Parts: sequence; structure tokens; C-alpha cells
Amino acid sequence: MPDEVTFKTKPQIALQLIDRAKANGIEVMAWNADELYGRDGHFLDGLDERKEAYVVEIPPNAHAWLSKPKVLRKPPKNRTGRPRRYPRLRRREAKPSKVQILAKYSPTFTDQNSQRYRIKDTHKGPEVWEIRWATCWRKTHTGELVSNQCTLIVAKNVLTGEVKYFLSNRVPGRDGWTLRKILRVAFGRWPVEDCFREAKEELGLDHFECRLWQCIHRHLVLVILSHLFCARVREKYNKSDHVLDGELLSTEQVRRAMNVYLEVIDLPPRCRQSSYEKELSRQSYYQHRNAQASRHHRERRRKRLLKLGIDPDKIKSVDVKPRKS
Repeated sequence: MPDEVTFKTKPQIALQLIDRAKANGIEVMAWNADELYGRDGHFLDGLDERKEAYVVEIPPNAHAWLSKPKVLRKPPKNRTGRPRRYPRLRRREAKPSKVQILAKYSPTFTDQNSQRYRIKDTHKGPEVWEIRWATCWRKTHTGELVSNQCTLIVAKNVLTGEVKYFLSNRVPGRDGWTLRKILRVAFGRWPVEDCFREAKEELGLDHFECRLWQCIHRHLVLVILSHLFCARVREKYNKSDHVLDGELLSTEQVRRAMNVYLEVIDLPPRCRQSSYEKELSRQSYYQHRNAQASRHHRERRRKRLLKLGIDPDKIKSVDVKPRKS
């Protein structure tokens, strides 16, 4: 590792990358991150200092206030006793509550009717989540001690019961932000996670066996270029992006096709053609089977939702143009 490279945590590296992106003229609507970054107060403070919008997932044991605590800037008159550091929070408000406790016991959430949103469409069908939200404040690591008003979102999957917590420094109804827009950012991390999954499972992102700094970088660059190549091939030859289409190309199919091409490139034309036809037959079979499996999964999920009295086509959707089931 080069001597000029010093240790930094992932949130610190993230802030550095954000600064580099902004210096290159890149502007984003909002930043999204998982729990690792959502639990890091210094990272969130850094985004606030840069006046950047964010919607991050936070762990259930993250802390927040539902009413803004008072910050004492100077000691009260005629106060006796040992000296205290100022500014400081009032004692009875100094300790915020865990978000999972607020969601379970606070009247702000318990008395609130959940809103159902069609969050996204996968190959297994639409995902519907129940949403509750409230404005909140978080404790900062700056001299202000309390952040600006934020939005705490509690989302529950109606089928699996999975609960997610999100925090945003934007509030619905202000500066053009709506709850739907915040949710679109909150659940918009899935394509990124899917990208990493493909790189690891299909292209060997995590299959390196090296220790040198340059070797690791070379491996990462090769994987990224391979992924870009597969994406360009899919974009060119995909006749449809719909999950029910039997001709939908996947990264795995592009990788397998390139493997066959490279394996037989030096063989006689007749042998090459035979290998191409064999691989084409195999891929056509799996394309048809995947489309059929997806169709069954979607029908099964739709029946489960309808049994709960939920028609995914008639509820609010996070997507601007939701796909039909």
C-alpha cells in the first residue's frame, strides 16, 4: 500500500468521493446509503454541512426525537454547583429514543393510518409496503447538538413483515419534496445492490487472490470493464426489458456466450457453429423457463395480495410509470 494512503473509515471515504464528484460538476438529487452509513452521525453531519439531501437506512436502535429538544447556550442565572460545558441539552431531553421504540409506542406512529405503496416490481411480482412517517430531529456531533428537522420513515412489507427505518434531511411538503419522492430514493438502492451481486456471482469481483495494491486495482478495473461490456451487449440485443419476456437477456447469459466464443475461436468453422448452436439452444431453454417461473411467481404474489384486500394496480406507486403485473 502506498505511504500516502492513510486509513479512513467507509463513511469518511464516502464523503471524500462526494467532494470529488461535486468538484467534477456532478450534482445529484439525493444521496442514498445503507445502515452502515446511516448509523454514522459524522457522515450525516458532513452531508448537512455540504447542504446535500440524503435518504439513508438506519438501524432499529438508532436514536431520534419527535419533538425538538432545547439547547442551552449558557448557564442560567444564579446557578450554583459544579461548572458544566455549554452548549448542552436540557437534562430531561438529553437522551433521544430508539426509532423502533418510537414506532411501536409513540402515539405519533400508533395513531397514524399506514399508507400502502407499490414500491417496486421484481421478477416475483410487485412489492407493497405500509408506510408511516413523522418529522424528527437527530443528535449531531457539531456545536448545534441538534440537527435541522428530518423525516423518519417506518416501512413494513405487507407479506413478509420485514421492517425498515429510513432517515432523510428533507421533509414532505417543502422545497418540492413529497413522501413519494423520498420513498423513491429510499428504495432506489436495489439496482446498485443487484449490480454488486452480478459482479460477484458472474464476473468474479470477490475471487481475487492478491495482496499488492496495484494487483487489487487491476482486478477491480477488469471486473468493472467486463460488467460494462455485458451491460452494453444486453442494451444492444435485448428486445425487451420486461421480466415476463422469454427473450430477456441476463448478465449470466452474456458471460456464458462470451465464454463459448473465446473457447472455440481457434476451432474450425464447423466446430464453432456447432458450439454456437448448442449454447443458443441452452440459452433459449433457460430464457423460456425463467419467464415461465416469473409468471407463476407474480400470479402467486398477486393472489396473496388480493387475499389481504390489496390490489397493487389501485394503490399509490413509487415509480412514475409502474409496470403492469
